[in-house]
Amino acid sequence: MSRLRDRIAVISGAASGIGLATARLFAREGASVVLLDRDGPRLAEAIESLPGEGHDAVVLDVTREAAWMALADRLQATRGRLDVLVNNAGFGSFRSIADTSLEHWRSIMAVNLDSVFLATKHLLPLLAVSGRGSIVNMSSIRGIMGAPNTGSYCAAKGGVRLFTKATAMECAALGNGVRANSIHPGHVATPLTAGVHADPAIAARLLADIPIGRVGAAEEIADAILFLASEESRYMTGAELVIDGGSTAT
Repeated sequence: MSRLRDRIAVISGAASGIGLATARLFAREGASVVLLDRDGPRLAEAIESLPGEGHDAVVLDVTREAAWMALADRLQATRGRLDVLVNNAGFGSFRSIADTSLEHWRSIMAVNLDSVFLATKHLLPLLAVSGRGSIVNMSSIRGIMGAPNTGSYCAAKGGVRLFTKATAMECAALGNGVRANSIHPGHVATPLTAGVHADPAIAARLLADIPIGRVGAAEEIADAILFLASEESRYMTGAELVIDGGSTAT
């Protein structure tokens, strides 16, 4: 259990769901984890659940550039480098294009896409110090294939997908040793999706779209994030890893 021994990892949206599952797994694998979330009380509970020592929790609004700048300064002063950045924060909603206000569109973009840009911009210098930095960006199968009533979410996650590739190519051209890859989960059971999965009619429709016959678990996505964060994926950059029970294969 040492695939991330002596590595420093930052994970956004880490107070619950995939982010928390990833933080726990990283900690078990030897990483020092910095958890980010805007929910202070849940974040405090999350860090207490991590094994090992040397972890940190920062209440942070991922849509605020000043917050990322302050985090970069804090990490520079206390850690001096960064090895892994997991841009996991995000949310979505079911709204038709006609019923989506510009304000709501911008809120989806800010949390899902702007945050990835801001984190990358301000933490990339610390990742370059490491010489083995790995960025893992949370996209979605909705960044690959569309669906009704998910226009803003699809646009944001599609943006994450291509921004990841652009980041990978830029880092390769710079020769800074930083890799960037994206994760594309399908339907996963998390606190954010609990309401959707609790509706029998919606749950039945979701299952009909998953050849493997069940929704995924947060821990299954965390396993893939660990792979992309570790040296096991050292020849991968600009790639997209789909974990969806076969939904995009149909």
